[in-house]
Amino acid sequence: MSNEKARKVIIIGAAGRDFHNFNTFFRDNPRYNVVAFTAAQIPDIAGRKYPAQLAGSLYPDGIPIYVQDELEALIKKFDADECVFSYSDVPYAEVMRVGARVNAAGADFSMLGHKNTALKSTKPVIAVCAVRTGCGKSQTSRRIIEVLMKKGLKVIAVRHPMPYGDLVAQKVQRFATIDDLAKHKCTIEEMEEYEPHVVRGNVIYAGVDYEAILRAAEKDPDGCDVVIWDGGNNDFSFYKPDLMITVVDPHRPGHELSYYPGEVALRLADVVVINKIDSADFDNIQTVRRNIEKVNKKATVVDAASTLSVTRPELIKGKRVLVVEDGPTLTHGEMKIGAGVVAAHRFGAAEMVDPRSAAVGKLAETFKTYPNIGKLLPAMGYGEQQMKDLAKTIDKVDCDSVVIATPIDLERVIKITKPCTRVEYELQEIGRPNLEDVLDDFVKKIKKK
Repeated sequence: MSNEKARKVIIIGAAGRDFHNFNTFFRDNPRYNVVAFTAAQIPDIAGRKYPAQLAGSLYPDGIPIYVQDELEALIKKFDADECVFSYSDVPYAEVMRVGARVNAAGADFSMLGHKNTALKSTKPVIAVCAVRTGCGKSQTSRRIIEVLMKKGLKVIAVRHPMPYGDLVAQKVQRFATIDDLAKHKCTIEEMEEYEPHVVRGNVIYAGVDYEAILRAAEKDPDGCDVVIWDGGNNDFSFYKPDLMITVVDPHRPGHELSYYPGEVALRLADVVVINKIDSADFDNIQTVRRNIEKVNKKATVVDAASTLSVTRPELIKGKRVLVVEDGPTLTHGEMKIGAGVVAAHRFGAAEMVDPRSAAVGKLAETFKTYPNIGKLLPAMGYGEQQMKDLAKTIDKVDCDSVVIATPIDLERVIKITKPCTRVEYELQEIGRPNLEDVLDDFVKKIKKK
């Protein structure tokens, strides 16, 4: 960078919010010199570069990405002035532990808010966020889209980033069919978010440059009346919402006030959906209600259940089952009770088999990194090797059948030799107000504009 007096910045991230913060606040800002990114949570991100083609004219060589473990050394190496925390689904103690490391190494520690990072759309925007990974945000997004489509509106979804491949090629991605998942070389984690939309006939965008993505979505060839921000992890929206909906999870009471930036999403919400009340303890539901009241009295609260359906329940009843759940929900999402566990109990499994002794390769490493996963198998698939290791692990587990509770048809992407049943789940509101009430009001307002 030409301006040597610019403030030297390291962006602490996980291949998502970090790139967006750079693009919206730092990319063309001569007052700052972003000298590095660091990467956490997601494997195989470090060692690459944020490419020059996306970084802008101030960064002709791109920007290197390092592992977060090297943070103190990087601050010293680059004589960094400031480190900007830019990833999500992190407990407050861990956020401030990173802050302590940064301050002890001599740099300032900061976080960017939505004023400097939320882009304005020419279309009405509904943002759907959550206080933790695995709350049921995506099923809430699908329910919202269903209601809006019944009203005759053309809805385009935009998904929080998961750019794990060629960042230049992934600048703007459009998914309208199952074939598009293969075209864009999607990982299991990406397919879990995109596939449920496209099989319902919805178009969904994702990628790296969310201004370019937004402008493409607004001009989508299929038409666009409303943009749905389908947020990932517990991040707040990249787009300025006209309606903000945040999903909370009574299986993890208290997390809505103790994780970053989940509490931000809760405080910004116009509507809070308390999901999974059909399977959560009453006392935990009440704890969540009280916490919503503490920080966001103005929000409309919608009660909802995560309703399950099982394709072959006879493969659960009386069987020794291996339960496969969504990967990130079990790892940094710390979820202990997913849809697969609920289905195993409801349909009378004799036993949930522990897969840990059978885990191979990168899956074995995952269990070491996240020892509290327990008897569940995370469907990790950030790359081809992880997908191979997942298939090998399932094959090695001594069980009667496999209960697949991932958002995608896992058998479509890896070979599973054992009998399988799939658990699917949708959002069902209970009582009033419900999402139809909320969206009726929203549509009336946007039609008046």
